[in-house]
Amino acid sequence: MIALRNLAFYVAFYSGSAVLVPFAGLMGTIHAPWARGPIQAWSNWHRWCVTRLLGIAVRTEGVNPGIPALYAIKHESFFEAIDAPVLLDRPVPFAKAELFRIPGWAAASSAWGAVAVEREQGAKMLRQMVGQARSYAAEGRQLVIFPEGTRVPHGGPAPLQAGFAGLYKMLGLPVVPVAVDSGPLYHRRWKRPGTITYRFGEIIAPGLPREEMERRVGEALNALNPG
Repeated sequence: MIALRNLAFYVAFYSGSAVLVPFAGLMGTIHAPWARGPIQAWSNWHRWCVTRLLGIAVRTEGVNPGIPALYAIKHESFFEAIDAPVLLDRPVPFAKAELFRIPGWAAASSAWGAVAVEREQGAKMLRQMVGQARSYAAEGRQLVIFPEGTRVPHGGPAPLQAGFAGLYKMLGLPVVPVAVDSGPLYHRRWKRPGTITYRFGEIIAPGLPREEMERRVGEALNALNPG
């Protein structure tokens, strides 16, 4: 049954992606706002495939404050990255710059709103990134970042990347930590039925000392870890 569920998921999701992602890119090159619908539809389609085909329920604990802030999300699988537009209202992700070089995806992500993160950033690129993030926050958008920098196996806390503390300081925005336990179910290959939980933590005010901010964010991100 798990094999059949996975086969159905991969066929359905990637067939839909093959239509929606290029279509979003095309719309983005014609008129930027037109790309937003296909991108939201792509995330919605993924959630439908996850719940209906894989048999994974998704529940949310705590309250999404819906404010412009840095939404620091635990990163255990690709699930939470694709699912962000379902969880939040048109969130702006901090995404690897390499993704913006994929044909079609660059136009789509730019039309949606995203901040490119270069691995080796100079001062000029950092100022540009912060300026983009501030502009989106001024529009009331929610900024999404995975502060651990990479996927972390469930149950294994990881240090936060130094760049996250820098953004927190330079942007002067509150942080909303979001724990998620997608790792045990949403594997790279064989995905299993069950329940994925998001847990919104308490808002962390701007201007705190780095050590205190990182401690509070780390504790909130790992709130769904076993033990």
